[in-house]
Amino acid sequence: MTGRTPADSADTRADASADVPPAESAGPARWPRRVIAAGAVLALLLLAATGGLLLGRSGSAGSAVPDTDSVDVGFAQDMSVHHRNAVQMASWARDNSGDPTVRTLAFDIESAQTAQIGQMQGWLALWDAPASSINGYMRWMSDMSTELGMGHVADGRARMPGMASTEDLARLRASTGPDADVLFLQLMLRHHEGGAGMLGYAAERAGRQQVRNLAAQMLTAQTAESQSIRQMLAERGAAPLPA
Repeated sequence: MTGRTPADSADTRADASADVPPAESAGPARWPRRVIAAGAVLALLLLAATGGLLLGRSGSAGSAVPDTDSVDVGFAQDMSVHHRNAVQMASWARDNSGDPTVRTLAFDIESAQTAQIGQMQGWLALWDAPASSINGYMRWMSDMSTELGMGHVADGRARMPGMASTEDLARLRASTGPDADVLFLQLMLRHHEGGAGMLGYAAERAGRQQVRNLAAQMLTAQTAESQSIRQMLAERGAAPLPA
């Protein structure tokens, strides 16, 4: 006997359910998210196990651990934030769109970028670097951040190019049907194209080959997705958002 009454159990269930975010509602749509989360954890574990082989060697890449103000660290920190913004939008579209083509695109973006976040955060952990920048975004590319179009949120803090604002995300969540699909595609296209400058910069200037390779792979994949999104918008009689 545990001494718990049915009322106690009901209270416990009520307290637990109050802590669950609305986006995590029960239903068949939750299983891909669990698979994605498990994949991200696995990616982190595998990266930690092989980190000494990949990033622990000296040579043309310089010292084993990059400086905190290096392109390598800054890119991993900022692109993790940029990716999370895309994952928020993609997760919502996967769960709420009625269009199979949009849902497939959203799932592909969510799964790929979640895994990439895991990889970049694994590097930062190996380098004993903070998971995110504490001095503002894009300091690692200060010679180009103005040219790339840094935005600003209400409190004046800089926002990386292409990122959806809090207002954008609220508008997306409030939309329904074909209008929601179009808005998702518009926001994601702007997000991809806004981050292209960061990806190109890291692909050329990061100190470690693995970081340059990942940035280049991201740029190739997102350029292809952007082309597909433009076509999807045209098929729906919609135009991209202003940059």
